[in-house]
Amino acid sequence: MSMREPGPDHPITVEPNPHRVVVRLNGRTVADTRRALTLKEASYPPVLYVPREDADMALLERTARSTHCPYKGDAAYYTIRADGRTAENAIWTYEQPYPAVAAIAGHLAFYPDRVDAIEEVAG
Repeated sequence: MSMREPGPDHPITVEPNPHRVVVRLNGRTVADTRRALTLKEASYPPVLYVPREDADMALLERTARSTHCPYKGDAAYYTIRADGRTAENAIWTYEQPYPAVAAIAGHLAFYPDRVDAIEEVAG
C-alpha cells in the first residue's frame, strides 16, 4: 500500500463545518451533529464527515466492502437499515486514515444518493 501526501496537484483540506448537519433515511434521523467536518479534495464535491457519536449506530451494519485511497487510506463501509428500508454500503469511514487527514478518524461519510437527505442547517 502506498501513501501519497496531498500536494498542489491533489489538495485536501479538512475544516470544521459551522452548521448543524442532519442525515435522514426513510423518516429516521441517522445522524444529527454540530461537529461535522467538511473535507475538500481536489476537484471533487465537498464531503461531510459526521462523528460516530452523533450517528444512530443501531441502524448501521458493517459490511465486507473495503476500498483504498492513496491519499486517505483504507475505507470500511456500513449499510443503513431504517424501518424496513435498506441503503447498501451507504456510509464509508476511514478508521485509520493517513496523517494528512487524521481529523476524519472516527467519522462517517454518507453517499448523498443513498440517503433521503443530508441537510446543513444554519445556526
